[in-house]
Amino acid sequence: MANIKLIRADFRLIHGQVVTKWVKMVKADKIVVISDTLAKDEFMASIYIMAAPPGIEVKVYSVEGAVEAWKENEMGEGSLLILFKSVDEIYQCFNKGFPMKELQIGGLGAGPGRKIVYGPITLDKKDADMLREMQERGTRVYLHQVPEEASAELEKVLSKVSFD
Repeated sequence: MANIKLIRADFRLIHGQVVTKWVKMVKADKIVVISDTLAKDEFMASIYIMAAPPGIEVKVYSVEGAVEAWKENEMGEGSLLILFKSVDEIYQCFNKGFPMKELQIGGLGAGPGRKIVYGPITLDKKDADMLREMQERGTRVYLHQVPEEASAELEKVLSKVSFD
């Protein structure tokens, strides 16, 4: 059984901060990327796999594939850093039974209808509603950009933002 060390939303997936800071901090030896788009694009998946540091295994799954891999053998062995590109895919996995005791929101990019809610992290109303529901159903949701900076709980952040 694999040990989930961190589940993180970061639209950049495997990049400098994740590789140099979060992998070391949580002592992960395997990165799992869950993305329907990336799971269908072997070329782009290979770029992310090559971005990982030596000795760190990378697996790319679709939402459905990740849920199946967890149900089959809890993704095998290792200490996992799980990365998602979007809140929507996190929410889908969660609703299909993928275990999420804690969820770190680390980097979600700008776009129409999105508001900066904490540092450079953005959310839109749909993201906020899905995250709030996950929290109400038992997942601790917090925002945390990099290890050396402070984190903030979802409810505290959302209490200061209006999406209307």
